[in-house]
Amino acid sequence: MDAALGDTRVVLINGARQAGKSTLVRVVAGERLAERRDLDRAQDRAAALADPVGFVDAPGLLVIDEIQRAPDLLLAIKSSVDEDTRPGRFLLTGSSRLFGMIAAPDALPGRMETVELWPFSQGEIDSEPDGFVDAVFAAGPDLRHESAVARAGYADRIVRGGLPEAVSRTDARRRARFFDSYVQALIDRDVRQLSEIQHKGELRTLVRLLAARSGTIIAAGALESSLGLARQTIARYLQALEEIFLVKRIPGWSRNLGTRATAAPKMVFVDSGIAAHEMSFDAHALLRPGAPFGPLLESFVLSELSRQLTWSDQFADLYHYRDHSKFEVDAVLENRRGQVVGIEVKAASTVGPDDFRGLKRLAERLGDDFVTGVVLYTGTSTLPFGTKLRAMPVSALWQVSAP
Repeated sequence: MDAALGDTRVVLINGARQAGKSTLVRVVAGERLAERRDLDRAQDRAAALADPVGFVDAPGLLVIDEIQRAPDLLLAIKSSVDEDTRPGRFLLTGSSRLFGMIAAPDALPGRMETVELWPFSQGEIDSEPDGFVDAVFAAGPDLRHESAVARAGYADRIVRGGLPEAVSRTDARRRARFFDSYVQALIDRDVRQLSEIQHKGELRTLVRLLAARSGTIIAAGALESSLGLARQTIARYLQALEEIFLVKRIPGWSRNLGTRATAAPKMVFVDSGIAAHEMSFDAHALLRPGAPFGPLLESFVLSELSRQLTWSDQFADLYHYRDHSKFEVDAVLENRRGQVVGIEVKAASTVGPDDFRGLKRLAERLGDDFVTGVVLYTGTSTLPFGTKLRAMPVSALWQVSAP
């Protein structure tokens, strides 16, 4: 962040509400801060709309929170930074993807760097290294990890999630109240700003349905009968939920870029604690037979990988794999050189050869570009299952150091 402000005229921190954007801004801005304005405040928003040029006029670093509330300010910012090209002029925060759905007048090409901020990762919570992505590309099948985390420990992490306020609330009832108010506030305020909402009750039902299908391929048409809404309306609501960082779509992987662009995506919750809460599961209930521990663990892993990809030295993208023969891989990491790491997620504390079925198919397709295939499971040891194939504890995600 300091480097971004030193090189770029405008820096935008984008991420979910209450993910820590304001705290990060205070740390980064420090003594450079000239003024700070918050567009969630009615008086600041009114001033921005009345006099955008005057609103962005500041002698030093100007912080503007929730910029998506007055996107027309971007024109005034563009004019200002074109006249004064010093780096570190503006530090913006936003709780929706600014150039996704709202009619943003200008994307400030060449003038703005965007930093995506997720809720806390497990490594941030535990002060662990969070280096799995870099480590697995560097070491491949030679990567090793031993773990002391048991299934109950993973269940605790899933229902806690990573939102700072939820992490700080150790009492399950108080955390549940936070999740309730958090989701309802997103629907009442942020989703309404991005999309015309005529069925607020159905939208909350949609959130619960998505939680129950977290980690699966979601199509708007499959939800029509459950919600009683038109497919186009559901598609619009799904997009709005993604724009406000409640859910994330994981695209399908293919060597064919055209196929990749049209492949059906998986959908996961940005925060696993919200997903578990919307399904009414606490940590104890999640361990009962028949509970959705597996799907929520997969969603949890995909979210942790997404967090790491925002800071890893490897420039890699996250996909899932599914072919016409029903071979599947939960996560596919592909770097800019076309090298691929495949990851399967299993809730069991033991694994067998059948758990590597999809990874073996992926390895056959890729040849030398296949770095390694890993089954992340709730056991404690790293185990070999053939050439380039390993079983490894889930906690490797945050306990392994980057090389």
